[in-house]
Amino acid sequence: MIHNIRFREFVYESENLDELTQAIYNIFPDAEIESEDAEGLMEDKIIILSGVVDKKRQTKAFFNLLLELDQNQLDKLNNDLERKVDDKGNLFLRLSKEDAVDEKITIVDSGDSIHLKVKIAAYPAKKEIAIKKVREAIENN
Repeated sequence: MIHNIRFREFVYESENLDELTQAIYNIFPDAEIESEDAEGLMEDKIIILSGVVDKKRQTKAFFNLLLELDQNQLDKLNNDLERKVDDKGNLFLRLSKEDAVDEKITIVDSGDSIHLKVKIAAYPAKKEIAIKKVREAIENN
């Protein structure tokens, strides 16, 4: 269902790096996290945590976590697929950093979040096919 998942999280000076690193591990327990130092507009220090999850066991575990979302979240995801999937079959999601720290997955539309780019296994790799596969998985859950 999923080829790979790219994740990225911005950690600001006022935030706890260890806590937000653990937030990623709460979603992707076997992730290899890379860290990069960056600077914000106001010369504040930012650490960018990123990586790729591409092992089938890990991508399947993540998708199963998504399917365990409450019905309101699943309905919202289903309704938003048109705008969250690009022409190449990538599903873009944002997850609440705060909830991930508490070992919960909550899809959000804005704000400070963990950014995901989920490559849906769709042949050929087209928006319509990717959306159809995700919808079928949600409905058959």
